[in-house]
Amino acid sequence: MSDLSAEERLAKNQAVLEWMEWQVSQQRAKVRTLQAEVEQEARRRERARIEMSWKIQPKRAEDGHPILHRGGCNLYKTQMGYLDRTEAIIALTDDALKTECCEICCPETGLDLPA
Repeated sequence: MSDLSAEERLAKNQAVLEWMEWQVSQQRAKVRTLQAEVEQEARRRERARIEMSWKIQPKRAEDGHPILHRGGCNLYKTQMGYLDRTEAIIALTDDALKTECCEICCPETGLDLPA
């Protein structure tokens, strides 16, 4: 059996339990930090995807025209319906659509439109 008294064994086990609780709290803090990093990286990737996209603002008046914006343009704040490069070129070159470019974000930059 053990040479320790019940009181000594209790103190030893309480110390072990406190150490294990400290380890758990350290691990929880590490997990929270990693979760925040993962969420931040996901937000950065989404922002980069949006910045590399385009969006079309529907015409506002009967005689108006749709306006092409960069994905990150704050002049037209929509969070859906992003276009890729090919779709943006089609929107600008299709004469039936009569799409205009936003004068603030200049979405034609980077499109390398055909002459």
